[in-house]
Amino acid sequence: MKSIVLEIFKDITFTEDELHLICNNLKKITLKRREFLLREEEEVNSIHYIHRGCLRTYFIDTSGKEHTLQFAIQGWWISDYIALYAKEKTKSVSYIECIKEATLLKISKKDFDNLCEDIPKISHFYIKNLESAFAAFQKRILENLTMSAKERYLNFVNSYPNIEQNVKNYHIASFLGITTESLSRIRKEIANQ
Repeated sequence: MKSIVLEIFKDITFTEDELHLICNNLKKITLKRREFLLREEEEVNSIHYIHRGCLRTYFIDTSGKEHTLQFAIQGWWISDYIALYAKEKTKSVSYIECIKEATLLKISKKDFDNLCEDIPKISHFYIKNLESAFAAFQKRILENLTMSAKERYLNFVNSYPNIEQNVKNYHIASFLGITTESLSRIRKEIANQ
């Protein structure tokens, strides 16, 4: 477990006591392909670090259409952040599905908050990660508003080269806000250039 903790916090040096405290608060879990980490309307009180594998966060609208919000691969954190951080307590609004067999480290928000108090360098690390994630989400919103479907696809492939081979076409299309037919057409157009 210590080696995974050092992977998670790769730029931080811990004392043996700090490592022991962190390891005692983490729980290792494994998911098989198509298993759910979380379903809509479930209680959310944990965050998860992805040690290996690939997961997808999505929600289903009132017409039954899936909208992929996030893919998460090794080195990323995942949860239903609306349910976890919203001012008004809510249950999960999304699903988190394993799309490539995964090993995760789970920690409750309460335990993580306590670790941040006990080991302030973890708090600084997490703030930096949240800042990057917030910037990435905002960038994605702007791209969806201003870029063509082809530009969004090219940006996705360039930004996340390790994700495309792990996910199905309809997942990518859902993430980009286009149909699978449009995605096929875009790929064909790029291949013919």
